[in-house]
Amino acid sequence: MQKVNSSKHRWLICAAWPYVYGVPHLGNLIGSILSADVAARFLRLIGNEVVFVSGSDMHGTPIEVEAIKRRENPKDLAERNHKIIKELFEKWNISFDNYSKTESPVHVKFVQDFYKKVYENGYVFSDKVQMYYCPKDKIFLPDRYIVGTCPYCGYDKAYGDQCENCGRLLEPTLLINPRCAICGSTPELRTTEHWFFDLPRLSQELEKYIEENDNLPPNARNMSLQILRDGLKPRALTRDNKWGIPAPFPGAEGKTIYVWMEAVLGYISATIEYFENKGEPEKWKEFWLDKDTRSVYFIGKDNIPFHTIIFPALLLASKQGYVLPWTVSSTEYLLFKGLKFSKSKRIGIWIDEALEVFPVDYWRFVLLSLRPELRDMNFSWEDFIRIINNDLNDNIGNFIHRVLVIAYKKFSGKVPEPGEYTEEDKSLENMIVHYSGEIAESMMNFRMREALGKILQLSSSGNSYLNSRKPWELESKEAATAIYVALHLIKALAIMLYPYIPSSSQKIWNQLGYSDDISAHRWEEIKEPVPVGQTIPEPKPIFRKLTDEDIKKATEKIEELRSQKAV
Repeated sequence: MQKVNSSKHRWLICAAWPYVYGVPHLGNLIGSILSADVAARFLRLIGNEVVFVSGSDMHGTPIEVEAIKRRENPKDLAERNHKIIKELFEKWNISFDNYSKTESPVHVKFVQDFYKKVYENGYVFSDKVQMYYCPKDKIFLPDRYIVGTCPYCGYDKAYGDQCENCGRLLEPTLLINPRCAICGSTPELRTTEHWFFDLPRLSQELEKYIEENDNLPPNARNMSLQILRDGLKPRALTRDNKWGIPAPFPGAEGKTIYVWMEAVLGYISATIEYFENKGEPEKWKEFWLDKDTRSVYFIGKDNIPFHTIIFPALLLASKQGYVLPWTVSSTEYLLFKGLKFSKSKRIGIWIDEALEVFPVDYWRFVLLSLRPELRDMNFSWEDFIRIINNDLNDNIGNFIHRVLVIAYKKFSGKVPEPGEYTEEDKSLENMIVHYSGEIAESMMNFRMREALGKILQLSSSGNSYLNSRKPWELESKEAATAIYVALHLIKALAIMLYPYIPSSSQKIWNQLGYSDDISAHRWEEIKEPVPVGQTIPEPKPIFRKLTDEDIKKATEKIEELRSQKAV
């Protein structure tokens, strides 16, 4: 368990790169981008140096095939989708230091230079192989465009590179009853030459890395060790499709780097690009070559092998001294009414639709309340209205508004000077300090849902305190003490909630009379009360309760948006 202490670290926060084939859904968001944002914001709050990177995964066959269908250039389609996704993340208040793309010139150059080194180090070889070719679509089918039955678990919709059901890494030829994912016809095997990464040569180093890395969560460690026990196989580095980064290997003209094997390198190239744009072109090395750096990867559980085996193996094969992943924070699945998200079946909610019906902080709060940290979690509209009404509005919002209204009316909009503390006053002050430590510890272990539960417990204690002390009935001096302590709790809640609901936390901050940006402050300020005499503006409710009618209108609006897209 990671503890918060006075020592500071350099952190590299990496979120899995969304593929630009479509807009991410809520499950995609909580599994990587949103969780990473909360971690980055918290780590900055406790005074660490943080670089938070991600980007759009733009290459590969899906975009190429879609562009062919639309009769346009795949680059134009990918760039357009990248722009849409990037703007959506801005609306979701994701605090990237750099949200890049795999079509970035920095990334393209880095990938080619990187693989030249891996090739020179003897970890790349070529071989003539048989690959599936669809005679109907006249295209060699990459892994994700072959589906069939998994030989390990029997799942009948496994992809050619990985089974989403059991998580095993696969090769297309292992699938039972393979079929083309584009047209559904049976593909045929044809001979072609490809270049391969000699993954088995790194088995011992990988096993040592995983076994000695105490920071890896149990699910990542166990899955990775099982894959190693089953035996690693060489992984294809090249593809026959045109839309991608040209392979830099001698004789590989006309081949491109397999999208999965170049997108993971984006974590490095995005860091390089970030510091180049800042005019500090050498500083990226502090984050990738200094062993004291802690790099954390926020991913869904289906991405574990790529971040605990393949990516570390590539870093080792480069022999450049890159920092290996310090840990992965992998989530289970977020389901929608018990089912997997599916655009074709209209199951789920997508991040563009969500913002059309409710404020972004409502969504952030609900998704983080349901973050699937230990098991699959279920989203439903019933959950949404319950969490907003009971937790965000009644627990947090009601406490804040009641205290601010009393302070504004009873003490002329000024923070009152406290008198002598009662045992109840002291108890709540002690709880603020105690919970700040417990919440920070949960956050350091990237248990955002767990930490949010503790914030709600603290806020609930504030409500109980207010109901017990009844400052509206007390004499002026005693009431002043109760309100002073309650305002201190509001300040603590504003800082604690900042990583989760940054816009709303800023509003709470301003209602306490602070005029600056809450992000400029630090976690340890939780222990400091609001200054006596500070002016409190006239309070306004931060949140509001939702009704069944609100949900009805939201679902109708989402269906309307989908109908417009279908036209």
